[in-house]
Amino acid sequence: MHLAALPRIYRQLLWAGLLLMAAGCKPDKDVEEPLGTPTPLQLTAPRGFPRIPETPDNPLTEEGVALGRALFYEKQLSANGTVSCGSCHQQSKAFADDQALALGIGGQRNRRSSMSLANVLWEKALLWDGGASELEQQARIPIENPIEMHQSLAEGVRKLQQTTTYPALFRKAFGSATITEEHVLKALAQFQRTLISAGSKYDRFLTNPTVFSPDEVQGFALFRSHATGTTRGAECFHCHVPPTFSGPYNTFFNNGLDQTFTDSGRGGVTGLGIDMGRFKAPTLRNIALTAPYMHDGRFKTLEEVLDHYSDHVQLNSPNLDPNLANSPNHPSGRMMLSATEKRQIIAFLKTLTDSTFISNPQFSAPGP
Repeated sequence: MHLAALPRIYRQLLWAGLLLMAAGCKPDKDVEEPLGTPTPLQLTAPRGFPRIPETPDNPLTEEGVALGRALFYEKQLSANGTVSCGSCHQQSKAFADDQALALGIGGQRNRRSSMSLANVLWEKALLWDGGASELEQQARIPIENPIEMHQSLAEGVRKLQQTTTYPALFRKAFGSATITEEHVLKALAQFQRTLISAGSKYDRFLTNPTVFSPDEVQGFALFRSHATGTTRGAECFHCHVPPTFSGPYNTFFNNGLDQTFTDSGRGGVTGLGIDMGRFKAPTLRNIALTAPYMHDGRFKTLEEVLDHYSDHVQLNSPNLDPNLANSPNHPSGRMMLSATEKRQIIAFLKTLTDSTFISNPQFSAPGP
């Protein structure tokens, strides 16, 4: 029978039924699309570096790193929405900053300077005092520190859950749109593990020694030399070990800044007298970009740093590192580097600058 031949009431009912069926075929906007598997991300260790550390409890994925990058620059993780991890760890400064003491929420000053995050994936002791051993553990500390970001991580999770963007990003990275503290910390750790710096003039020198100037060659020789009485040496390599140019595994040093300590350093963590005034040796990669220097930012320039190690180490400081005491360079026991030697060492230190690292768009704040 032709549709037009049906009584009007039946035709109306039929059209209504067809419309309902069509509406029922439309996808429900509240139903999540099928979840894909996060894409594994395989990092490659640069020439001369140790192998990439395995993190079986938090394997790197493209989605996890992308989420961590967004969270690294997310100011909603601070109490008043003004501070992010990227506030104190700026890409242009090799993920440190230019402040003597890190600037926190409401303009408060931390008691220590911000450390560079370059090559942090190879570090086994984090923070100046080694107060954290894993990036997942460390990531909570600045968020909940009352001077830095001053917010419980639980509150940060609540804020993120209310956004229109983060639940979907967490679902892609971890399989659930329900945001958890654990997943926030894991994502931040994943992003930071990608911050590899290995594109400096020094790295090119390793395969082509002709790229160094005579001053840079001599500066490197002084850097890695032990003074013997017949040969000059600056002893730098004991505390700043290539290829990362940071401290050896889980070691801390008193570099003779003070005779009495206003900051206990590692001793504040361990409670041991032998650790008082000892600090982690930071990476020297990109050191020309990360002034001011030392845990309290007391030195504004590399020249001031070299002057300290050459002429002003406090030889009576408790727990002074033995490589800084009784130098054969001079009867006083100090290194007493010449002006030329200081200039040459600084020339070498500047070869550790990696311009590709500070301009890599994969590390910058994501767009809106």
